[in-house]
Amino acid sequence: MSIPAVFISIAILSCVMSVAVLGSLFQAHVPGVRLWSVASGLLALTSALLLTGTSDIVVATSSSLLLVASLLGVQGFRQFLNTRASYAWEYAATAFILALLIYWTFVSPHVDARSALVSGFIAYVRFNIGWTVLRYRPPGRPKYAYYFVSIAASLGAVVHAVRSVAYALGLAHERMFLEPTPLNVLFLGMATLTLPSLSVGMVLLAHDRLADRMERLATYDDLTGVLARRAFIARAEAVVAAAAATKSPLSIAILDIDNFKGVNDRYGHASGDFVLAHVASLISRSVRANDVVGRIGGEEFALLLPLASREEAGRLVDRLRDIVATSGSCVPNRDVVPTLSAGVDAFTQGDTLASVMARADAALYVAKASGRNCVVVASDQEALATNHRNRLDTEAANG
Repeated sequence: MSIPAVFISIAILSCVMSVAVLGSLFQAHVPGVRLWSVASGLLALTSALLLTGTSDIVVATSSSLLLVASLLGVQGFRQFLNTRASYAWEYAATAFILALLIYWTFVSPHVDARSALVSGFIAYVRFNIGWTVLRYRPPGRPKYAYYFVSIAASLGAVVHAVRSVAYALGLAHERMFLEPTPLNVLFLGMATLTLPSLSVGMVLLAHDRLADRMERLATYDDLTGVLARRAFIARAEAVVAAAAATKSPLSIAILDIDNFKGVNDRYGHASGDFVLAHVASLISRSVRANDVVGRIGGEEFALLLPLASREEAGRLVDRLRDIVATSGSCVPNRDVVPTLSAGVDAFTQGDTLASVMARADAALYVAKASGRNCVVVASDQEALATNHRNRLDTEAANG
């Protein structure tokens, strides 16, 4: 087996493995994976065709498939990174290059021109992949996979760019396609060996996207988009520790949607979901940038308020209550206007997150008992509870 055939066989194996691995991710609906899989399949087919010989029809077909696969590959990376996937001028340029390939194969055969043209196109694609991956890398994600893909793509781009220039300027020459000259073998070997790295990079990116999804599911409540209970507690513990270290004020509020069970019972759980999503959206949009919001129970939310005293927190939460109460109906074709009851307390020296949450929760129960759609600050809850008991006693006496 010739050296070019060995490299082509390596490319086939790499592409087939990529198709197998990427195909297993179809059900995960990761953007770009299907395009990568199709591109890898076309590259495997291209390489297999080249092993059958170097006739004009084989060369023209394999070169055309290589260009299409390369274009699909870069579009897959763009799709994965949620940027514009395709450009009209790229399609036009590809069609023009395909026409030149046919001309230099069947009308006026020119092996060097074909090699320069194909390598130049692949160099553009690889450089574009390397730049796109770095430019649109999702913030907060581990850098390794993205740098790996960028470096692999850039190395491949350099190899193809040098090959394109060498053939275009006559520094290298081929009498027949894939002629095993020392320089051609060097180019082919380096280009082929960067392909498995790029294939591995695709798989790394796909798995990073899946890991990101799993982390988000563990961190954020799927229905409301705010922090899930465990993630809220973890974030709150860190904020509490930082506030204790700097001796800065910190307050917490426990908020509960009034009569939520009645909405579920009367209009169904789908309506209840509308209410939850609506209230969570209003809270998230209305809090300050450094406030921490989490869903800690069915219709119960927690709000951590850094740099806010008990009284300031009470005013901030009452503003939220008013925003929700005046937001109007949130269930399609139903007159369902949500309201909130809330309990608020502040951290003092020696307090733990659990102890302050317990006091805020007790204040919430007082707010519920006091008629709902109100905010009770922990320091006021005893007086409110007393007033409520006195009102009930008066009503009983007059009854």
